[in-house]
Amino acid sequence: MNKVKQLYKHFDYPLFLTYIILALFGLLMVYSSSMIQGLNKFDDSTYYFSKQLKHVLLAIPLFFVVAAIPHQHYKDKKVMVVMVIAMIASLFSVLVFGFGKEEVGSKSWIRTPIGNFQPSEFAKIIIILYFSSFFAKKNEKGTLEQFNKSVGPPLFILGFVAGLVMLETDVGATLIIVFVAMTVIMASGLSLKSFLRMIVAMFVVIIPMVALLLLFKSNTILTDGRQGRLKAFMDPFKYPEGSGLQIINSFLAIGSGGITGLGLGQSVQKLGYLPEPHTDMIFAVISEELGIFGTTIVLGGIGFIVFRAFSIGLKTKSPQARMLTFGLGSLFGIQTVLNIGGLTSVIPLTGVTLPFISYGGTSFILLSLALGILMNVSMFVKKELSDKGV
Repeated sequence: MNKVKQLYKHFDYPLFLTYIILALFGLLMVYSSSMIQGLNKFDDSTYYFSKQLKHVLLAIPLFFVVAAIPHQHYKDKKVMVVMVIAMIASLFSVLVFGFGKEEVGSKSWIRTPIGNFQPSEFAKIIIILYFSSFFAKKNEKGTLEQFNKSVGPPLFILGFVAGLVMLETDVGATLIIVFVAMTVIMASGLSLKSFLRMIVAMFVVIIPMVALLLLFKSNTILTDGRQGRLKAFMDPFKYPEGSGLQIINSFLAIGSGGITGLGLGQSVQKLGYLPEPHTDMIFAVISEELGIFGTTIVLGGIGFIVFRAFSIGLKTKSPQARMLTFGLGSLFGIQTVLNIGGLTSVIPLTGVTLPFISYGGTSFILLSLALGILMNVSMFVKKELSDKGV
């Protein structure tokens, strides 16, 4: 308990304040963007807001609990074995036992007594913890550059997990899992030569698995909706009444918002033109209603978290802490790029949520846990530097 108190003396207030601002702003925009949806589906304009508020009120205490757990515990072999098994079991439960529901083209949810749970969100964090733990131990033993000993287990786990998530046809989550794993490897301290070999080996493992999935599960993965998204990415105006409608309405929302926005609650596109405007398309509503002011809050807040994560990683001497911060920072950054890139047609739509802003209990809670881990590392690094008189 005394160690926890000493650690909390180095609490990262800017990081926590950014988290709270994003959470409150997200609540406000979930309410604004979901009013019509709530009235039409549940005769309650506050339906989605009320549920998201419960998610936030649950997530904040969990954030503090996780922030108090020393990140070094994640190097414990027993802890990581339990986490990896739990991750794989939960992903299997969606596919094998069928406890999922079709949602936005992917079957990635499990119904539980306390609500719906999305295992792929869980997998994003576990992959970061596992890769950081694995390569930190290799670093300590001095075997990091011994390629044959370093490449096997993590790439097998990554390929297996990516394959399971791809079978759910959750392409966005698959991309995030692969890219955050690459970021952790990049921060591991490997030489450039070994890093490039690792990346090549990663794709040697993953590409055949994807090819097999496409060969045997092409109808499941390349659905009409997903093919439509690819066509809409190339030219949404060619399919104005079909697959391009969502992106076109997103363009209209962002364009009509301009610099100042139409005003809070005044979005036109949320009135049935944008499907599910409170989830992965919420940034378009923010742009329409609040203009540059609203988008600056979102991009500035998430950008600060990413910057903070990377700056913490550059200060620490601990390989595990460095890999955790770079992995967690990339998680927030990559997910934001995929979300906003999709609705602006820079990349195809993937359906991933906007961190701390979009409606979604699993996403908000697990990203809060991720931020709690980052907070613990931040406090550890600040204490480390303080003890050294820096």
